[in-house]
Amino acid sequence: MGPSGSGKSTLLNIIGCLDQPSTGEVYIDNTRIDFRNAGSLVKLHRQTIGFVFQAFNLIPTMSALENVCYPMYFNRIPRKQRESKAAKLLNSVDLGGRLHHLPTELSGGEQQRVAIARALANDPRLILADEPTGNIDSKTGKKIVDLMNKVNKEQGITFIITTHDLNMANNTDHVIKIVDGEIVD
Repeated sequence: MGPSGSGKSTLLNIIGCLDQPSTGEVYIDNTRIDFRNAGSLVKLHRQTIGFVFQAFNLIPTMSALENVCYPMYFNRIPRKQRESKAAKLLNSVDLGGRLHHLPTELSGGEQQRVAIARALANDPRLILADEPTGNIDSKTGKKIVDLMNKVNKEQGITFIITTHDLNMANNTDHVIKIVDGEIVD
């Protein structure tokens, strides 16, 4: 947690190996990340880390099902298996009836749930979520928080979340406060 401009998203991008730190090192699963090795970063992103973006980042010309299938394509999962798994993931986020809808046909909360299902597609051990309730109403935000807690408890997937939302922060195991790029609490 922290105010706008405090460094929350930057820290998340460093943890997710999207940005390289100017000093220090990043370790994931006790392995030092080599930011010069593009192949290992691609593998890490495909197999270990899932991302949920504030702006959803769904592909507008793809249905909810296709958006969730997309990351599995790069892991060479056969098409029928991708579609079956994507449908199960969308059912798990209460979108079984919206599989073939385009993002423009979905509400903000539905788009965010598609983004969460997509983040889960390759069975990551870590999901990074940047302001996942920032573009949705508080009622839908609570559903998103409940869904993340459920996935954490049932599947053991760790979520690291940036937020301004006190309700979200109050429903997490740990809160780290950042101000001006420094951890203050």
